[in-house]
Amino acid sequence: MNLSRSLPWLIAAAALAGALGLYLGQRHFSPAAGPDALPTRAAVVFPEPRQLAGFQLDRSTGGTLSLADWRGHWSLVFIGFTRCPDACPQTLAVYRDIEKAWPQEAGPIPTLYFVSVDPERDDADALTGYARFFSERIVAATAGHDQLGPFTRQLGMIYMTTPTGEDDYTVDHSTQLAVVGPDARLHALFRAPLDAQAIIGDLQVLQAANRTIDP
Repeated sequence: MNLSRSLPWLIAAAALAGALGLYLGQRHFSPAAGPDALPTRAAVVFPEPRQLAGFQLDRSTGGTLSLADWRGHWSLVFIGFTRCPDACPQTLAVYRDIEKAWPQEAGPIPTLYFVSVDPERDDADALTGYARFFSERIVAATAGHDQLGPFTRQLGMIYMTTPTGEDDYTVDHSTQLAVVGPDARLHALFRAPLDAQAIIGDLQVLQAANRTIDP
């Protein structure tokens, strides 16, 4: 086989397979709206909060991130990688806008957890610097793929590595923002394009609905 001639076709096939997998995966995990759906503008809310299994990720600043760290407060979760050209910086910039516009009467600002799905290139220094460029409140973490696979799937997210040349690759990944409640359960998803004001309003709706379940 002539690899130089076949490589573009292999890359195109991998990209197509990745796009199809991401589409089908997100369709499979999409919450279904019901007659008792909350009056949200942008959030797609699960009829019942989904229980999450335990996990262990490595914080970029040291220590472990686990399911227990999500108890007691509202959290936002996004997966990506520091070399991401569009969705990741756009999402983290929206979070920065949320911080600036968050009303005091709404209580503490939800923490954003940015989980890199490119552990081979995103070391602790790269992750910490990337997160802090947008906000000191963002918690960055990653892990091996044996941990990242189950972690992302239970949040209704998927990712895959796609070659872009002989010695390079990119990472295709879900772009939704997951909402985890104080009960450490998955309550809702925000899909791109993200709007800071809509997210703020919908998070207040979720908080007021008091759907959290005691662990």
